[in-house]
Amino acid sequence: MHELTLCQRALELIEQHAAQHQARRVTAVWLKIGAFSCVEQGALEFCFDLVCRDTLAEGCELHIEQQEAECWCPTCEQYITLLSSRVRQCPHCGCDKLNIVADEGLQIKRMEIAQE
Repeated sequence: MHELTLCQRALELIEQHAAQHQARRVTAVWLKIGAFSCVEQGALEFCFDLVCRDTLAEGCELHIEQQEAECWCPTCEQYITLLSSRVRQCPHCGCDKLNIVADEGLQIKRMEIAQE
């Protein structure tokens, strides 16, 4: 379950950023998950809640956005975008030899803090 490791690292970054801004509490976090990152959203939500216990991010709202993956089709010779890692064929020609060009994995896009 690599979601646990991802959440632990994300929490480290969240705590560092919160400390830089003298935050007493993190109230919300927005994450972006790449289509081919192999992150299962339910597991990520569970692990995030788990690692945030007894931290300044405990109980914060977690917002998750799925990111499309940009791929290159060598048959059509064009870029395409895919939202799911389950679909690995070109929607134009059916080629299954797509090259992933951009899939950002897991990113912290935004966080909301309270300084009171």
